[in-house]
Amino acid sequence: MGIGTGGAAVVEGLESSMAAFRRLIQEDTALASGACVGTDVDVLQRRYELRLKRLEVVKRLEGQLAAVKARDVADAVEIQHALLAPDAPVHERTYAEMSAVEEIAGVLTISSAAAGALVEHSRRICSLPLVFEALATGDMSWQHARIVADETESVDWTGAAALVAHFFDPDAPQPARGAAPGELVPSRFRAKVRGWRERHHPESIQKRHAKSTADRRMEYTPDKDGMAWVSLYLPGDTACAIWNRTTATARGLQGPDEERTLTQLRPDIAASLLLGAGQMAGEGSTGTAPGTQGVTGIGKVPAPRADVLVTVPVFALLGLTDEPAVLDGFGPIPASMARKLVADGADSFYRVLVDPRDGAPLEIGRKNYRLTETIKRWIRLRDAKCTFPGCTNRTPDNETDHLTAWKHGGTTGTSNLAQLCPKHHRLKHHSQWTPDPANKNEPPGWTSPTGRHYNPEHPDPEPTHWPPESWPQGSQWPQWLQWAAPALCQCLEASLNNLPQWEPDDDRYVDLNDLPADDPLWAEFLATPFALFPEAIGARP
Repeated sequence: MGIGTGGAAVVEGLESSMAAFRRLIQEDTALASGACVGTDVDVLQRRYELRLKRLEVVKRLEGQLAAVKARDVADAVEIQHALLAPDAPVHERTYAEMSAVEEIAGVLTISSAAAGALVEHSRRICSLPLVFEALATGDMSWQHARIVADETESVDWTGAAALVAHFFDPDAPQPARGAAPGELVPSRFRAKVRGWRERHHPESIQKRHAKSTADRRMEYTPDKDGMAWVSLYLPGDTACAIWNRTTATARGLQGPDEERTLTQLRPDIAASLLLGAGQMAGEGSTGTAPGTQGVTGIGKVPAPRADVLVTVPVFALLGLTDEPAVLDGFGPIPASMARKLVADGADSFYRVLVDPRDGAPLEIGRKNYRLTETIKRWIRLRDAKCTFPGCTNRTPDNETDHLTAWKHGGTTGTSNLAQLCPKHHRLKHHSQWTPDPANKNEPPGWTSPTGRHYNPEHPDPEPTHWPPESWPQGSQWPQWLQWAAPALCQCLEASLNNLPQWEPDDDRYVDLNDLPADDPLWAEFLATPFALFPEAIGARP
Protein backbone atom coordinates (compact mmCIF):
# COMPACT_ATOMS: atom_id res chain seq x y z
CA MET A 1 0.00 0.00 0.00
CA GLY A 2 1.42 3.36 -0.93
CA ILE A 3 1.31 6.08 1.70
CA GLY A 4 -1.51 8.54 1.02
CA THR A 5 -2.60 6.99 -2.29
CA GLY A 6 -6.16 7.62 -3.44
CA GLY A 7 -6.66 10.45 -0.95
CA ALA A 8 -7.69 13.04 -3.56
CA ALA A 9 -10.51 10.87 -4.94
CA VAL A 10 -11.85 10.22 -1.42
CA VAL A 11 -11.83 13.94 -0.57
CA GLU A 12 -13.58 14.74 -3.86
CA GLY A 13 -16.30 12.23 -3.04
CA LEU A 14 -16.74 13.73 0.44
CA GLU A 15 -17.10 17.23 -1.01
CA SER A 16 -19.69 16.01 -3.50
CA SER A 17 -21.73 14.33 -0.74
CA MET A 18 -21.54 17.40 1.49
CA ALA A 19 -22.73 19.59 -1.39
CA ALA A 20 -25.71 17.30 -1.88
CA PHE A 21 -26.42 17.40 1.85
CA ARG A 22 -26.34 21.22 1.87
CA ARG A 23 -28.79 21.38 -1.02
CA LEU A 24 -31.22 19.15 0.87
CA ILE A 25 -30.88 21.31 3.98
CA GLN A 26 -31.57 24.46 1.96
CA GLU A 27 -34.68 22.96 0.38
CA ASP A 28 -36.01 21.82 3.74
CA THR A 29 -35.39 25.29 5.22
CA ALA A 30 -37.36 26.87 2.38
CA LEU A 31 -40.26 24.48 2.94
CA ALA A 32 -40.26 25.15 6.69
CA SER A 33 -40.36 28.93 6.09
CA GLY A 34 -43.59 28.66 4.06
CA ALA A 35 -42.02 29.59 0.72
CA CYS A 36 -44.11 26.91 -1.03
CA VAL A 37 -47.47 27.93 0.47
CA GLY A 38 -50.10 28.19 -2.25
CA THR A 39 -48.37 25.82 -4.63
CA ASP A 40 -49.34 22.25 -5.39
CA VAL A 41 -46.43 20.90 -3.30
CA ASP A 42 -47.40 18.63 -0.39
CA VAL A 43 -45.05 20.24 2.14
CA LEU A 44 -45.18 17.50 4.80
CA GLN A 45 -44.74 14.71 2.26
CA ARG A 46 -41.81 16.50 0.65
CA ARG A 47 -40.15 17.17 4.02
CA TYR A 48 -40.53 13.49 4.84
CA GLU A 49 -38.89 12.57 1.52
CA LEU A 50 -36.08 15.03 2.25
CA ARG A 51 -35.40 13.26 5.56
CA LEU A 52 -35.00 9.96 3.77
CA LYS A 53 -32.76 11.50 1.12
CA ARG A 54 -30.64 13.05 3.83
CA LEU A 55 -30.34 9.67 5.53
CA GLU A 56 -29.12 8.24 2.23
CA VAL A 57 -26.51 10.97 1.95
CA VAL A 58 -25.48 10.50 5.59
CA LYS A 59 -25.08 6.77 5.01
CA ARG A 60 -22.84 7.52 2.03
CA LEU A 61 -20.87 10.05 4.08
CA GLU A 62 -20.37 7.51 6.87
CA GLY A 63 -18.87 5.06 4.40
CA GLN A 64 -16.64 7.72 2.90
CA LEU A 65 -15.45 8.89 6.31
CA ALA A 66 -14.80 5.28 7.31
CA ALA A 67 -12.59 4.97 4.23
CA VAL A 68 -10.68 8.10 5.28
CA LYS A 69 -10.23 6.67 8.78
CA ALA A 70 -9.10 3.28 7.45
CA ARG A 71 -6.58 4.89 5.10
CA ASP A 72 -5.18 7.15 7.83
CA VAL A 73 -4.94 4.29 10.34
CA ALA A 74 -3.12 2.04 7.89
CA ASP A 75 -0.84 4.87 6.75
CA ALA A 76 -0.02 5.92 10.33
CA VAL A 77 1.33 2.47 11.16
CA GLU A 78 3.22 2.29 7.85
CA ILE A 79 4.81 5.70 8.46
CA GLN A 80 5.82 4.62 11.95
CA HIS A 81 7.68 1.68 10.40
CA ALA A 82 9.21 3.97 7.75
CA LEU A 83 10.71 6.12 10.52
CA LEU A 84 12.88 3.20 11.63
CA ALA A 85 16.17 2.27 10.05
CA PRO A 86 15.84 -0.36 7.29
CA ASP A 87 17.90 -2.81 9.34
CA ALA A 88 16.06 -2.16 12.63
CA PRO A 89 15.65 -5.35 14.69
CA VAL A 90 12.29 -7.08 14.95
CA HIS A 91 11.63 -6.04 18.55
CA GLU A 92 12.05 -2.34 17.67
CA ARG A 93 9.50 -2.67 14.87
CA THR A 94 7.15 -4.54 17.20
CA TYR A 95 7.25 -1.84 19.86
CA ALA A 96 7.00 0.91 17.27
CA GLU A 97 3.78 -0.65 16.02
CA MET A 98 2.48 -1.15 19.57
CA SER A 99 3.16 2.51 20.28
CA ALA A 100 1.32 3.58 17.12
CA VAL A 101 -1.66 1.41 18.05
CA GLU A 102 -1.79 3.01 21.51
CA GLU A 103 -1.62 6.50 19.95
CA ILE A 104 -4.51 5.64 17.64
CA ALA A 105 -6.45 4.30 20.64
CA GLY A 106 -5.87 7.55 22.51
CA VAL A 107 -6.82 9.79 19.60
CA LEU A 108 -10.05 7.85 18.94
CA THR A 109 -10.77 7.21 22.65
CA ILE A 110 -11.08 3.46 22.20
CA SER A 111 -9.39 0.56 23.94
CA SER A 112 -6.03 -0.67 22.68
CA ALA A 113 -7.65 -3.98 21.74
CA ALA A 114 -10.21 -2.14 19.60
CA ALA A 115 -7.44 -0.03 18.06
CA GLY A 116 -5.44 -3.16 17.24
CA ALA A 117 -8.47 -4.68 15.52
CA LEU A 118 -9.05 -1.41 13.65
CA VAL A 119 -5.46 -1.44 12.41
CA GLU A 120 -5.75 -5.01 11.14
CA HIS A 121 -9.10 -4.39 9.45
CA SER A 122 -7.86 -1.14 7.90
CA ARG A 123 -4.73 -2.76 6.49
CA ARG A 124 -6.69 -5.58 4.91
CA ILE A 125 -9.41 -3.32 3.50
CA CYS A 126 -6.84 -0.94 2.03
CA SER A 127 -5.00 -3.88 0.46
CA LEU A 128 -8.18 -4.93 -1.42
CA PRO A 129 -8.76 -2.15 -4.01
CA LEU A 130 -12.32 -3.13 -4.96
CA VAL A 131 -13.40 -3.26 -1.32
CA PHE A 132 -11.76 0.07 -0.48
CA GLU A 133 -13.30 1.68 -3.56
CA ALA A 134 -16.81 0.53 -2.59
CA LEU A 135 -16.27 1.97 0.89
CA ALA A 136 -14.71 5.24 -0.36
CA THR A 137 -17.62 5.88 -2.73
CA GLY A 138 -20.11 5.19 0.08
CA ASP A 139 -21.64 2.21 -1.72
CA MET A 140 -21.36 0.14 1.46
CA SER A 141 -20.77 0.67 5.16
CA TRP A 142 -17.79 0.01 7.38
CA GLN A 143 -19.63 -3.03 8.74
CA HIS A 144 -19.74 -4.54 5.27
CA ALA A 145 -16.06 -3.84 4.65
CA ARG A 146 -15.13 -5.34 8.00
CA ILE A 147 -17.02 -8.53 7.12
CA VAL A 148 -14.82 -8.93 4.05
CA ALA A 149 -11.73 -8.34 6.18
CA ASP A 150 -12.86 -10.96 8.71
CA GLU A 151 -13.76 -13.60 6.15
CA THR A 152 -10.53 -13.21 4.15
CA GLU A 153 -8.29 -13.23 7.22
CA SER A 154 -7.38 -16.92 7.12
CA VAL A 155 -7.23 -17.40 3.35
CA ASP A 156 -4.24 -16.79 1.10
CA TRP A 157 -3.97 -13.87 -1.28
CA THR A 158 -5.38 -15.83 -4.23
CA GLY A 159 -8.42 -16.92 -2.24
CA ALA A 160 -9.03 -13.38 -0.94
CA ALA A 161 -8.81 -11.95 -4.45
CA ALA A 162 -11.30 -14.55 -5.75
CA LEU A 163 -13.77 -13.81 -2.96
CA VAL A 164 -13.55 -10.04 -3.55
CA ALA A 165 -13.94 -10.45 -7.31
CA HIS A 166 -17.01 -12.65 -6.84
CA PHE A 167 -18.84 -9.99 -4.83
CA PHE A 168 -17.41 -6.71 -6.17
CA ASP A 169 -16.39 -7.28 -9.80
CA PRO A 170 -19.34 -7.51 -12.21
CA ASP A 171 -16.97 -8.79 -14.90
CA ALA A 172 -15.83 -11.78 -12.84
CA PRO A 173 -16.47 -15.25 -14.37
CA GLN A 174 -19.26 -16.03 -11.88
CA PRO A 175 -20.24 -12.79 -10.10
CA ALA A 176 -22.58 -12.81 -7.13
CA ARG A 177 -26.23 -12.61 -8.02
CA GLY A 178 -28.92 -10.52 -6.40
CA ALA A 179 -28.38 -7.40 -4.33
CA ALA A 180 -25.02 -5.65 -4.22
CA PRO A 181 -23.06 -5.96 -0.96
CA GLY A 182 -24.11 -2.52 0.29
CA GLU A 183 -27.77 -3.28 -0.33
CA LEU A 184 -27.77 -6.25 2.04
CA VAL A 185 -28.05 -5.89 5.80
CA PRO A 186 -24.66 -6.87 7.29
CA SER A 187 -25.85 -10.16 8.78
CA ARG A 188 -27.15 -11.35 5.44
CA PHE A 189 -24.05 -10.18 3.63
CA ARG A 190 -21.90 -12.10 6.12
CA ALA A 191 -23.97 -15.23 5.54
CA LYS A 192 -23.44 -14.96 1.78
CA VAL A 193 -19.71 -14.29 2.10
CA ARG A 194 -19.21 -17.08 4.61
CA GLY A 195 -21.15 -19.54 2.46
CA TRP A 196 -18.98 -18.76 -0.56
CA ARG A 197 -15.81 -18.92 1.54
CA GLU A 198 -16.68 -22.35 2.95
CA ARG A 199 -17.26 -23.74 -0.51
CA HIS A 200 -14.09 -22.32 -2.05
CA HIS A 201 -11.62 -22.44 0.82
CA PRO A 202 -8.46 -24.30 -0.25
CA GLU A 203 -8.35 -26.12 3.11
CA SER A 204 -11.10 -28.49 4.22
CA ILE A 205 -13.47 -27.37 6.96
CA GLN A 206 -12.34 -30.33 9.07
CA LYS A 207 -8.76 -29.10 9.10
CA ARG A 208 -9.85 -25.55 9.81
CA HIS A 209 -12.12 -26.76 12.59
CA ALA A 210 -9.25 -28.69 14.18
CA LYS A 211 -7.16 -25.51 14.18
CA SER A 212 -10.00 -23.34 15.47
CA THR A 213 -10.68 -25.73 18.34
CA ALA A 214 -7.40 -24.58 19.85
CA ASP A 215 -8.92 -21.08 20.14
CA ARG A 216 -11.78 -22.20 22.42
CA ARG A 217 -12.20 -19.88 25.36
CA MET A 218 -14.52 -18.39 27.97
CA GLU A 219 -15.22 -14.65 28.06
CA TYR A 220 -16.57 -12.53 30.89
CA THR A 221 -18.17 -9.08 30.50
CA PRO A 222 -19.48 -7.05 33.48
CA ASP A 223 -22.86 -5.40 32.96
CA LYS A 224 -25.07 -2.95 34.85
CA ASP A 225 -27.33 -3.62 37.84
CA GLY A 226 -24.93 -6.11 39.40
CA MET A 227 -25.09 -8.51 36.44
CA ALA A 228 -22.54 -9.91 33.99
CA TRP A 229 -22.27 -11.96 30.79
CA VAL A 230 -20.29 -15.21 30.56
CA SER A 231 -19.88 -16.73 27.10
CA LEU A 232 -18.13 -19.85 25.83
CA TYR A 233 -16.44 -20.19 22.44
CA LEU A 234 -16.59 -23.93 21.80
CA PRO A 235 -16.85 -26.43 18.95
CA GLY A 236 -20.35 -26.19 17.47
CA ASP A 237 -21.46 -29.68 18.45
CA THR A 238 -20.35 -29.20 22.06
CA ALA A 239 -22.07 -25.83 22.32
CA CYS A 240 -25.24 -27.23 20.81
CA ALA A 241 -25.21 -30.18 23.23
CA ILE A 242 -24.78 -27.84 26.20
CA TRP A 243 -27.68 -25.70 25.05
CA ASN A 244 -29.94 -28.67 24.38
CA ARG A 245 -29.20 -30.41 27.67
CA THR A 246 -29.61 -27.22 29.68
CA THR A 247 -32.91 -26.57 27.95
CA ALA A 248 -34.11 -30.14 28.53
CA THR A 249 -33.17 -29.97 32.22
CA ALA A 250 -34.94 -26.62 32.58
CA ARG A 251 -38.07 -28.00 30.98
CA GLY A 252 -37.94 -31.03 33.24
CA LEU A 253 -37.89 -28.76 36.29
CA GLN A 254 -40.89 -26.72 35.17
CA GLY A 255 -44.11 -27.46 36.98
CA PRO A 256 -46.90 -25.95 39.09
CA ASP A 257 -44.49 -25.11 41.92
CA GLU A 258 -41.69 -23.67 39.78
CA GLU A 259 -42.07 -19.91 39.35
CA ARG A 260 -39.01 -19.38 37.14
CA THR A 261 -39.35 -19.18 33.38
CA LEU A 262 -37.36 -21.30 30.96
CA THR A 263 -35.15 -18.29 30.26
CA GLN A 264 -34.40 -17.89 33.98
CA LEU A 265 -33.86 -21.58 34.61
CA ARG A 266 -31.18 -22.00 31.95
CA PRO A 267 -28.58 -19.70 33.57
CA ASP A 268 -29.43 -20.99 37.06
CA ILE A 269 -28.80 -24.58 35.96
CA ALA A 270 -25.59 -23.67 34.13
CA ALA A 271 -24.29 -21.73 37.15
CA SER A 272 -25.17 -24.59 39.50
CA LEU A 273 -23.33 -27.14 37.39
CA LEU A 274 -20.28 -24.93 36.82
CA LEU A 275 -19.98 -24.04 40.50
CA GLY A 276 -20.36 -27.62 41.63
CA ALA A 277 -23.78 -27.52 43.31
CA GLY A 278 -25.47 -30.03 40.99
CA GLN A 279 -24.49 -33.70 41.15
CA MET A 280 -25.28 -35.75 38.09
CA ALA A 281 -26.10 -39.36 38.94
CA GLY A 282 -25.87 -42.21 36.47
CA GLU A 283 -27.70 -41.75 33.20
CA GLY A 284 -30.82 -43.73 32.57
CA SER A 285 -32.43 -43.26 35.99
CA THR A 286 -36.14 -43.88 36.00
CA GLY A 287 -38.90 -41.76 37.36
CA THR A 288 -37.40 -38.41 36.38
CA ALA A 289 -38.24 -35.90 33.75
CA PRO A 290 -36.25 -35.84 30.49
CA GLY A 291 -32.90 -34.18 30.93
CA THR A 292 -33.00 -34.39 34.75
CA GLN A 293 -31.69 -37.92 35.34
CA GLY A 294 -30.45 -37.99 38.91
CA VAL A 295 -29.93 -34.23 39.12
CA THR A 296 -29.72 -32.81 42.65
CA GLY A 297 -29.25 -29.25 43.77
CA ILE A 298 -30.05 -27.84 40.34
CA GLY A 299 -30.99 -24.17 40.28
CA LYS A 300 -29.33 -23.22 43.58
CA VAL A 301 -26.20 -21.16 42.88
CA PRO A 302 -23.62 -21.47 45.70
CA ALA A 303 -21.47 -18.64 46.97
CA PRO A 304 -18.64 -17.93 44.50
CA ARG A 305 -15.12 -19.06 45.30
CA ALA A 306 -12.74 -16.41 43.98
CA ASP A 307 -9.76 -14.37 45.16
CA VAL A 308 -11.40 -10.94 45.03
CA LEU A 309 -11.55 -7.65 46.88
CA VAL A 310 -15.02 -6.39 47.73
CA THR A 311 -15.17 -2.74 48.76
CA VAL A 312 -18.11 -2.23 51.10
CA PRO A 313 -19.25 1.05 52.73
CA VAL A 314 -19.38 0.38 56.47
CA PHE A 315 -23.04 1.30 56.83
CA ALA A 316 -23.99 -0.73 53.77
CA LEU A 317 -22.30 -3.73 55.35
CA LEU A 318 -24.39 -3.16 58.46
CA GLY A 319 -27.61 -2.95 56.45
CA LEU A 320 -28.21 0.70 57.34
CA THR A 321 -27.87 1.97 53.75
CA ASP A 322 -28.30 0.48 50.29
CA GLU A 323 -25.16 2.01 48.79
CA PRO A 324 -23.57 -0.31 46.24
CA ALA A 325 -20.39 -2.21 47.02
CA VAL A 326 -17.66 -2.67 44.42
CA LEU A 327 -16.46 -6.09 43.33
CA ASP A 328 -12.89 -5.93 42.06
CA GLY A 329 -12.73 -6.80 38.36
CA PHE A 330 -16.47 -6.34 37.94
CA GLY A 331 -17.77 -3.05 39.28
CA PRO A 332 -20.76 -2.02 41.42
CA ILE A 333 -22.83 -4.77 43.03
CA PRO A 334 -25.88 -4.49 45.31
CA ALA A 335 -25.09 -4.10 49.01
CA SER A 336 -27.23 -7.17 49.68
CA MET A 337 -24.92 -9.22 47.46
CA ALA A 338 -21.88 -8.00 49.40
CA ARG A 339 -23.58 -8.81 52.72
CA LYS A 340 -24.42 -12.28 51.44
CA LEU A 341 -20.79 -12.85 50.49
CA VAL A 342 -19.77 -11.89 54.02
CA ALA A 343 -22.47 -13.95 55.71
CA ASP A 344 -21.76 -17.02 53.56
CA GLY A 345 -18.05 -16.78 54.29
CA ALA A 346 -17.04 -17.05 50.63
CA ASP A 347 -13.56 -18.52 50.36
CA SER A 348 -10.68 -16.26 49.27
CA PHE A 349 -12.90 -13.24 49.85
CA TYR A 350 -11.12 -10.11 51.04
CA ARG A 351 -13.38 -7.51 52.58
CA VAL A 352 -12.49 -3.81 52.22
CA LEU A 353 -14.38 -1.46 54.54
CA VAL A 354 -14.75 2.17 53.45
CA ASP A 355 -14.60 5.13 55.83
CA PRO A 356 -17.97 6.95 55.74
CA ARG A 357 -16.26 10.33 56.26
CA ASP A 358 -14.13 10.52 53.11
CA GLY A 359 -14.61 7.28 51.16
CA ALA A 360 -11.04 6.13 51.85
CA PRO A 361 -10.31 2.43 52.48
CA LEU A 362 -10.52 1.82 56.23
CA GLU A 363 -9.55 -1.82 56.60
CA ILE A 364 -8.70 -4.79 54.40
CA GLY A 365 -9.66 -8.27 55.55
CA ARG A 366 -6.57 -10.46 55.69
CA LYS A 367 -5.39 -13.99 56.34
CA ASN A 368 -1.80 -13.83 57.61
CA TYR A 369 -0.17 -11.85 54.80
CA ARG A 370 2.65 -9.36 55.22
CA LEU A 371 2.92 -5.75 54.23
CA THR A 372 4.25 -6.45 50.75
CA GLU A 373 1.02 -8.23 49.88
CA THR A 374 -0.95 -5.45 51.57
CA ILE A 375 0.69 -2.86 49.34
CA LYS A 376 -0.11 -4.91 46.25
CA ARG A 377 -3.77 -5.22 47.24
CA TRP A 378 -3.95 -1.54 48.13
CA ILE A 379 -2.63 -0.58 44.67
CA ARG A 380 -5.03 -3.06 43.10
CA LEU A 381 -7.88 -1.46 45.04
CA ARG A 382 -6.86 2.07 44.07
CA ASP A 383 -6.24 1.42 40.38
CA ALA A 384 -8.95 -1.24 39.75
CA LYS A 385 -7.30 -2.12 36.42
CA CYS A 386 -4.25 -1.53 34.26
CA THR A 387 -3.62 2.23 34.45
CA PHE A 388 -2.52 2.62 30.82
CA PRO A 389 -4.89 4.91 28.85
CA GLY A 390 -7.88 3.00 27.51
CA CYS A 391 -6.79 -0.41 28.86
CA THR A 392 -9.57 -2.37 30.58
CA ASN A 393 -7.50 -5.33 31.78
CA ARG A 394 -8.68 -6.15 35.30
CA THR A 395 -7.17 -9.59 35.72
CA PRO A 396 -5.07 -10.61 38.74
CA ASP A 397 -2.19 -11.02 36.26
CA ASN A 398 -1.63 -7.25 36.31
CA GLU A 399 1.77 -6.31 37.71
CA THR A 400 2.61 -3.69 40.36
CA ASP A 401 5.22 -1.54 38.66
CA HIS A 402 7.59 1.19 39.88
CA LEU A 403 6.65 4.27 37.84
CA THR A 404 10.18 5.58 38.36
CA ALA A 405 12.53 2.60 38.39
CA TRP A 406 14.22 1.69 41.67
CA LYS A 407 17.64 1.97 40.02
CA HIS A 408 16.76 5.55 39.04
CA GLY A 409 15.84 6.58 42.57
CA GLY A 410 12.21 5.46 42.60
CA THR A 411 10.73 4.55 45.97
CA THR A 412 8.38 1.76 47.00
CA GLY A 413 5.39 3.91 47.93
CA THR A 414 1.87 4.50 46.68
CA SER A 415 2.95 7.59 44.69
CA ASN A 416 5.44 5.51 42.70
CA LEU A 417 3.46 2.31 42.20
CA ALA A 418 0.74 1.44 39.71
CA GLN A 419 -0.91 -1.55 38.09
CA LEU A 420 0.10 -2.43 34.54
CA CYS A 421 -0.95 -5.41 32.51
CA PRO A 422 1.98 -7.44 31.11
CA LYS A 423 1.53 -5.93 27.64
CA HIS A 424 1.66 -2.30 28.76
CA HIS A 425 4.35 -3.04 31.33
CA ARG A 426 6.61 -4.15 28.47
CA LEU A 427 5.58 -1.20 26.31
CA LYS A 428 6.44 1.25 29.11
CA HIS A 429 9.99 -0.09 29.25
CA HIS A 430 10.48 -0.15 25.46
CA SER A 431 8.91 3.13 24.36
CA GLN A 432 8.51 6.78 25.32
CA TRP A 433 5.14 6.43 27.05
CA THR A 434 5.70 8.23 30.38
CA PRO A 435 3.56 7.94 33.54
CA ASP A 436 2.83 10.81 35.93
CA PRO A 437 3.25 10.40 39.70
CA ALA A 438 0.32 8.77 41.45
CA ASN A 439 -1.13 9.48 44.89
CA LYS A 440 -2.95 7.50 47.56
CA ASN A 441 -6.36 7.90 45.90
CA GLU A 442 -5.54 8.28 42.22
CA PRO A 443 -3.54 6.26 39.67
CA PRO A 444 -1.09 7.97 37.32
CA GLY A 445 -1.86 9.82 34.11
CA TRP A 446 0.24 9.17 31.01
CA THR A 447 1.99 11.16 28.29
CA SER A 448 2.36 9.62 24.84
CA PRO A 449 5.53 9.77 22.69
CA THR A 450 3.99 12.64 20.70
CA GLY A 451 3.21 14.68 23.82
CA ARG A 452 -0.52 13.98 24.21
CA HIS A 453 -1.46 13.78 27.86
CA TYR A 454 -4.08 11.35 29.15
CA ASN A 455 -5.51 12.05 32.58
CA PRO A 456 -6.08 9.21 35.05
CA GLU A 457 -9.46 7.58 34.68
CA HIS A 458 -10.45 7.17 38.31
CA PRO A 459 -11.62 10.13 40.43
CA ASP A 460 -11.14 10.38 44.19
CA PRO A 461 -13.71 8.28 46.08
CA GLU A 462 -16.81 10.06 47.30
CA PRO A 463 -17.80 9.92 50.97
CA THR A 464 -20.46 7.34 51.67
CA HIS A 465 -23.80 8.13 53.26
CA TRP A 466 -23.58 8.54 57.06
CA PRO A 467 -26.82 8.01 59.02
CA PRO A 468 -25.74 8.73 62.65
CA GLU A 469 -29.30 8.70 63.93
CA SER A 470 -29.62 5.03 63.02
CA TRP A 471 -26.25 3.87 64.34
CA PRO A 472 -26.94 0.55 66.15
CA GLN A 473 -25.89 -0.22 69.68
CA GLY A 474 -25.11 -3.63 71.21
CA SER A 475 -27.86 -6.11 70.38
CA GLN A 476 -29.19 -3.84 67.61
CA TRP A 477 -26.50 -5.08 65.22
CA PRO A 478 -27.93 -7.18 62.36
CA GLN A 479 -28.38 -10.77 63.52
CA TRP A 480 -26.53 -12.21 60.54
CA LEU A 481 -23.53 -9.95 61.26
CA GLN A 482 -23.47 -10.84 64.95
CA TRP A 483 -23.42 -14.50 63.94
CA ALA A 484 -20.87 -14.22 61.11
CA ALA A 485 -18.56 -11.64 62.67
CA PRO A 486 -19.24 -10.86 66.33
CA ALA A 487 -15.79 -9.42 66.91
CA LEU A 488 -16.24 -7.02 63.99
CA CYS A 489 -19.40 -5.59 65.58
CA GLN A 490 -17.50 -4.80 68.77
CA CYS A 491 -14.55 -3.31 66.90
CA LEU A 492 -16.72 -1.14 64.67
CA GLU A 493 -18.75 0.19 67.59
CA ALA A 494 -15.66 0.97 69.61
CA SER A 495 -13.58 2.33 66.76
CA LEU A 496 -15.93 4.20 64.44
CA ASN A 497 -17.55 6.07 67.32
CA ASN A 498 -14.15 7.32 68.37
CA LEU A 499 -12.33 7.82 65.07
CA PRO A 500 -9.89 10.76 65.25
CA GLN A 501 -10.61 13.60 62.86
CA TRP A 502 -6.93 14.32 62.25
CA GLU A 503 -3.59 12.54 62.34
CA PRO A 504 -2.19 12.75 65.90
CA ASP A 505 0.88 14.96 66.27
CA ASP A 506 2.90 12.67 68.50
CA ASP A 507 6.63 11.96 68.49
CA ARG A 508 5.88 8.32 69.33
CA TYR A 509 4.62 7.76 65.77
CA VAL A 510 6.94 7.44 62.77
CA ASP A 511 5.85 8.48 59.27
CA LEU A 512 7.22 5.74 57.03
CA ASN A 513 7.25 8.12 54.08
CA ASP A 514 10.03 10.01 55.86
CA LEU A 515 12.23 6.93 56.29
CA PRO A 516 15.09 6.34 53.80
CA ALA A 517 15.07 3.00 52.02
CA ASP A 518 18.08 1.72 53.99
CA ASP A 519 16.67 2.53 57.44
CA PRO A 520 16.67 -0.62 59.64
CA LEU A 521 13.12 0.19 60.79
CA TRP A 522 11.90 -0.98 57.37
CA ALA A 523 13.07 -4.53 58.04
CA GLU A 524 11.25 -4.59 61.38
CA PHE A 525 8.12 -3.10 59.82
CA LEU A 526 8.05 -5.52 56.88
CA ALA A 527 8.37 -8.47 59.28
CA THR A 528 5.37 -7.32 61.35
CA PRO A 529 1.86 -8.62 60.45
CA PHE A 530 -0.31 -5.70 59.37
CA ALA A 531 -3.68 -5.59 61.17
CA LEU A 532 -6.14 -2.86 62.07
CA PHE A 533 -9.09 -5.03 63.03
CA PRO A 534 -9.20 -8.67 64.15
CA GLU A 535 -10.08 -11.04 61.37
CA ALA A 536 -13.69 -11.90 61.95
CA ILE A 537 -15.58 -12.24 58.72
CA GLY A 538 -15.51 -15.79 57.44
CA ALA A 539 -14.64 -17.27 60.85
CA ARG A 540 -17.91 -18.72 62.02
CA PRO A 541 -18.44 -19.65 65.68
